[in-house]
Amino acid sequence: MKISTKGRYALRIMIDLAEHNSGEYIRLKDISERQGITLKYMEQIMPLLTKAGYVRSYRGNNGGYMLAKKPSAYTAGEILRTTEGSLAPIPCLEDQPNRCQRQEECSTLLFWEGLKKVIDEYVDGITLEDMLEGRKNMYMI
Repeated sequence: MKISTKGRYALRIMIDLAEHNSGEYIRLKDISERQGITLKYMEQIMPLLTKAGYVRSYRGNNGGYMLAKKPSAYTAGEILRTTEGSLAPIPCLEDQPNRCQRQEECSTLLFWEGLKKVIDEYVDGITLEDMLEGRKNMYMI
């Protein structure tokens, strides 16, 4: 599994919004400057985050973006799935139930299911608040 730039940037944008939350909307330009992400790329990511209900947007002179909920209410997994789609390590695990014709005879299926479980538990167990605080044990599995 490889996380694209879009997924990595979405996490950075969400962390930036959490870190600079003052109750006011934050301009994309400000996030862009702090994170080193082009405005053009951010304009591709923000509609995904807005549509998912993770951020609120406001147009106008004082416009910008802010988190819709507290940082503790977002997991890395849900943000990554919004931008990346499934985090399953192999295509046959993307569908539930598994529709692979070879699942009954596949000698590696249990391995892949175990890997998916570890991935899901890890990314769903880390919140924006955890990443913001940089907890020392955050990266422990």
